[in-house]
Amino acid sequence: MTPRVVLTIAGSDSGGGAGIQADLKTFAALGVFGASVITAVTAQNTLGVTDIHPVPAESVAAQLDAVLSDLTVAAVKVGMISDPAVAKVIAARAAELPNLVVDPVLVATAGSRLGEAAVVGVLLAYPCILTPNRHEAGALLGRPVETAEEMVSAAAELAELGPRAVVVTGSELALDVLHHDGKTVLLPGSPVPTRNNHGSGCTFSSAIAVRLAAGDTVPDAVRAAKEYVHRGLLGGSAWRLGAGPGPLDHFGWSI
Repeated sequence: MTPRVVLTIAGSDSGGGAGIQADLKTFAALGVFGASVITAVTAQNTLGVTDIHPVPAESVAAQLDAVLSDLTVAAVKVGMISDPAVAKVIAARAAELPNLVVDPVLVATAGSRLGEAAVVGVLLAYPCILTPNRHEAGALLGRPVETAEEMVSAAAELAELGPRAVVVTGSELALDVLHHDGKTVLLPGSPVPTRNNHGSGCTFSSAIAVRLAAGDTVPDAVRAAKEYVHRGLLGGSAWRLGAGPGPLDHFGWSI
């Protein structure tokens, strides 16, 4: 049987834990064929980001045209966008991007800034699934988002900007908030005691895209993605890959 195709539009992580690399690992682990459009090349490892080279908007457009002209894409995940011109390229093709999931990658796990809220804001008017962590939600809204109550209000407020649904993730709190069809649902989880959470947001949004491509409803896709990330955190919890926050176990090697 021919596999479904899921596309990631994101930055490259030379350390392999996040970005394009995490997205493609997630796609492979969950049984879809992954295609990619690279928006930036970063020099990074578990300790942080030392260099960012944005890919010119013309090249991003050419990559996107090459994929869409040949492959039948069932879902699309958008990650790191550091250039407003790239955001405009993606927005101009939004009608061709089914089951669009937007992960507003603004700050890396190690604290390095990767994007600006104003750049990501261009995509919020489209019917996407928006998946900020609580710090990114705060950046998009221009105010701190820390508590569960603030996450609930942030999800509802971001949904008013146009997304089809909003999931504000709680990171180490293991509490996520889903706002969809005018309703807000709390999705509690069990925190995993580990420093190895690099790429968890990328993995979560990519897993949502996979499940949407398979025909899941938004709530079911979000719950399945949350469970997949939880298993990945458990599997990699004791790993010592690098001196900083390490990656998830995408393939269940340690479970």
